[in-house]
Amino acid sequence: MKRLYNSGNSDEGQVSALFEYATEGIILTNEKGEIILVNPAALKLFNYQKEELLNKPIEALIPARFHDAHLQYRDAFNGQPANRTMGLGRNLFAKTKGGKEFPVEVSLSYYRQHDELFVIAFIVDITQRKESEQRMLDQKAQLEKITADMRKLNAELETKVEQRTRILQEALKELEKSQKEVSEALNKEKELNEIKSRFVSMASHEFRTPLSTILSSAALTSRYTKEDEQNKRDKHIKRIKDSVKHLNELLEDFLSLGKLDEGRIKAETCTFNGKEFLEEIIDEMKSTLKDGQSIDQHYTGASEFVTDKRLLKSILINLLGNAIKFSAEGSVISLMIREQNDYLMLSVKDEGVGISEEDQRHLFSSFFRGKNAVNIEGTGLGLHIVRRYVDLLKGSIQLESSLNSGTTVSVRLPSSPV
Repeated sequence: MKRLYNSGNSDEGQVSALFEYATEGIILTNEKGEIILVNPAALKLFNYQKEELLNKPIEALIPARFHDAHLQYRDAFNGQPANRTMGLGRNLFAKTKGGKEFPVEVSLSYYRQHDELFVIAFIVDITQRKESEQRMLDQKAQLEKITADMRKLNAELETKVEQRTRILQEALKELEKSQKEVSEALNKEKELNEIKSRFVSMASHEFRTPLSTILSSAALTSRYTKEDEQNKRDKHIKRIKDSVKHLNELLEDFLSLGKLDEGRIKAETCTFNGKEFLEEIIDEMKSTLKDGQSIDQHYTGASEFVTDKRLLKSILINLLGNAIKFSAEGSVISLMIREQNDYLMLSVKDEGVGISEEDQRHLFSSFFRGKNAVNIEGTGLGLHIVRRYVDLLKGSIQLESSLNSGTTVSVRLPSSPV
């Protein structure tokens, strides 16, 4: 150790202790690759006695198949010595006296003394690390096998997902066709491309979440095989049902927009009882309310009204759905309907996140979502479809909102539109 350090005796003692008691293997070689110092940890690692290694080439500790390559690496290191870790991107192996191979991690350092180059190698046995990595790979393979088995066990569910996917593909084709027609008629190719880009981004995002939920819940369900774990199975089954329901809602928006653009939706008027109709809508929406939410409803005027009941129902469900979705738990959604002078005036008011003035100018555009709605599920089609339905019924729609102060949407429809 005196060759390595020329400082005082105290420092030499500390360095000698560090060398002798280090837990890493430390080997010192000259520029010919001959071993001139080796610490106890290295001797134990390679199962040699000290006199068996001194003056032996370092290749004695390397499997024979790597000797040629190592000689080239050693010559390159001697030409441009630098402190570094060996084997980046490669697996390094060493061998014991008995010929047993094991994976290692090697760090190199160097110094010069009397114009002679000396190389210090710090050697760590990483067998346990490699075994841990292999166990992780085995576990990953096992999990992949479990997932594959679950796919087979849930063939019926996957068939339904495939059916929904085919329906979505058809909707996408129809939507693309209608967009091309609009582009040709209005000569707005640039605007069309922007719409399609937003659609692809939105569709991939909105469908990824429910599909991931379905797959993960299906995989987790198989883990709960005991009778007393039925509650856990039921929880994941409910998540699957809710995700399938969300997929259906997304598909309905896409299909509705496609039918509107193709002119396949026409207003068909009928006479119906407004109060009874309102009660049906409220009962249907109760299942979507968040914890503590409620709908405060008011109806005034004549009980009979003439319009397209189906379109009016879609308008109200969309508006109430938005109010519920963008409002917090425990909030109140107000629904007011007034029949007066052959007109039906309705408004939906919430206490939700509100909409900025900048975003309000684009809210009735297709696939548009407000900047503060990024983390709330939706297609950006709801208000666009509502406006199209209101137009079919010869009515008008207005929106009033401000950030963090809620939103009010008002619709005015004539009785028995021409």
